Amino acid sequence: MPSTLFITLFLFGLTLLAVAPGFRRLVHFVSVGYAFAITTMALATMILFRQHIGGLALLQNLVLLIWGLRLGIFLLRRENQPSFQKQASDTDEQYGSINLPRKFVIWLGVSVLYVCMFLPGLASAANHPAGGAIGMTVARWFGLCLMIAGLAIESLADWQKSVFKGRYPKEFCKVGLYRWVRCPNYLGEILFWLGNWVMGLFFYSTLVYWIASLIGLVCIVLIMFGSTRRLERAQELRYGELPAYQNYVQSVPVLFPFVPVYTLKNLRVYLE
Repeated sequence: MPSTLFITLFLFGLTLLAVAPGFRRLVHFVSVGYAFAITTMALATMILFRQHIGGLALLQNLVLLIWGLRLGIFLLRRENQPSFQKQASDTDEQYGSINLPRKFVIWLGVSVLYVCMFLPGLASAANHPAGGAIGMTVARWFGLCLMIAGLAIESLADWQKSVFKGRYPKEFCKVGLYRWVRCPNYLGEILFWLGNWVMGLFFYSTLVYWIASLIGLVCIVLIMFGSTRRLERAQELRYGELPAYQNYVQSVPVLFPFVPVYTLKNLRVYLE
């Protein structure tokens, strides 16, 4: 079996290929490229460690694979929906002037980030304890439950909003999970990656692993906070004059249910 460093570099190479469609359309660096990079790394990891991967590590990478496939297919299908065409056109116009050198930097940067986010899956697969302490087993199962819960919340939220927008393209979504929290898909993604990090917690054997995996976790949480702020601003422009929308944003928490935080607009986040 090659060294973990070599495998990490191999996964980085696969990620570069998966993210490369962003050169054609910039948003793909952080949308379908993101989803299929995780899919590719999870599949490659399961193949490389197929002879001795542990049960929980296999489940972890299977959930990562399912998460990536689900998100990638959803994003590709969404691009063809009429309700999304205007938003996609605005995004392409906003970022269409970025030159090739800057695209190259983005390509490398997001690829490094996706590998850092995935590292817990690799760490789990590369280590296969025969039994393990009870605390380790409980923590890993807890992490897996967080991943599955996050995947379920994100999937259901995307489906509910897609169905709602298909019927009422000019209205803001306030059904299903959106009655409890205004950005349930971002909440699901935070839970998913937190669970992934917890599952690898006992296998970060070097300081580099600790730092890289923490960078991945912190960055994706900050990105979700930034995405929440960006969505708030966009919805305020679109629906801000509606009394029903103002009542909605003042009564439904923005990101975490049952936590009375109704806006992140004043939070300074550098990753959006």
